[in-house]
Amino acid sequence: MELGDRQLPGDRTEMEREWYQYVQGTVGVALSNYGWYILLGCITIYFLVQKMSASFKREGTSRQTAAADPNEIVRRQEAVAAARMRMQEELNTQAELYREKQIRLQEEKRRKNIESWERMKEGKSLKDGFRLSQDPTPSTSAPSSEPKPKPERKPLRGSGYNPLTGDGGGVCTWRPGRRGPSSGG
Repeated sequence: MELGDRQLPGDRTEMEREWYQYVQGTVGVALSNYGWYILLGCITIYFLVQKMSASFKREGTSRQTAAADPNEIVRRQEAVAAARMRMQEELNTQAELYREKQIRLQEEKRRKNIESWERMKEGKSLKDGFRLSQDPTPSTSAPSSEPKPKPERKPLRGSGYNPLTGDGGGVCTWRPGRRGPSSGG
């Protein structure tokens, strides 16, 4: 009996063996090269799935309890509204204090301007009058606002120094750097 193009059962097992050896070789090479990466990836995916499923379960239970308890929703909304009102009241008091401080500063500035104008009419020096008439007040920091006298210093260069002439600098002269790449190692 001739079967023609049909394969015999013995040939089929030979092909299966070859296929098994081929798959074993490719999978074996892949696992030997990337086995640790595949293992770590699987572990990471496992933990991510566990974490995500736990968070989804928590969301589901919280939604169910929130939908089941409307009194809790009302209490939470009232607490949020009360906290917002407290914060708004604090903000309003801070704004009022700031406005009062600005008004005091403006009044002080206006008073100083009037004093300086009167001194100028009298022909007195502006700065001398302010130094004598300033009274240290607790609201302003007078010691930090006063100018400190500068000590006498000798000049760094002589009066005949001119940087455009090129002399007077001594040995120090500017030279442009070398062209090309640096020779450092």
